[in-house]
Amino acid sequence: MTGQEQDGAAAQHWDPRRYNKNAGFVAELGAPLLDLLQPRAGERILDLGCGEGALTARVAAAGAAVVGVDASPDQIAAAKARGLDARVMSGEALTFAHEFEAVLSNAALHWMLDPDAVLRGVARALKPGGRFVAEMGGAGNVAMITAALFAALEARGLDPNGAYPWYFPTPEAYQAKLEAVGFAVDSIALIPRPTPLPGAIGGWLETFAESFLKQVPAGEQRGLIDEVAERLRPDLCDAEGNWSADYVRLRFMARLAA
Repeated sequence: MTGQEQDGAAAQHWDPRRYNKNAGFVAELGAPLLDLLQPRAGERILDLGCGEGALTARVAAAGAAVVGVDASPDQIAAAKARGLDARVMSGEALTFAHEFEAVLSNAALHWMLDPDAVLRGVARALKPGGRFVAEMGGAGNVAMITAALFAALEARGLDPNGAYPWYFPTPEAYQAKLEAVGFAVDSIALIPRPTPLPGAIGGWLETFAESFLKQVPAGEQRGLIDEVAERLRPDLCDAEGNWSADYVRLRFMARLAA
């Protein structure tokens, strides 16, 4: 799930195999969005930040005509291999006009660092009365992981601020942005969701924190990962060695004015 290719996000590369290994849980945890979306046969639905298409395929299985877009050519290639209509497109530069009954987005909007451009494009893509159902990182998401990354980089004399790749808004801030482009918000809330990881925290860091890791030479990145893991171990690793990520999600449903 990707956003724009600039600043810290520019250092992020999406490898579908690595993503499935270290983050296959993302699509599964997005399943409640389908309950909100309630896709119907014959509807035309846009999946914004579709990644390799796991959730997109579930919407298509409901009988909807789904178009998936993502900024990552590798992820789009994987989605096309599933037989999906998937296109390389930045979330900040959507080219659709009044053709979808709904827009779905899971774990992608926080990678798109110009939210106003994204929301203008979503509103333009929808038909009047169309719905926008999404979940993204919200205020406080991965706060402990971020603090450990910052501490490890600052200890090396580096400034990690330019590597920060995410946008994690409060419900109030994001609702205001939705309303500014013509949406009425049915529901919006932060959901604290500590999330078990399929392996060690290093796999998560390699998958999602490349912009931070690339602040040091390639030969030093493993040492940086190990140091960050040790900083996080007391809070995010249990006595049996099971790791989790300190996720806080922002989930919402909004409707465009008819």
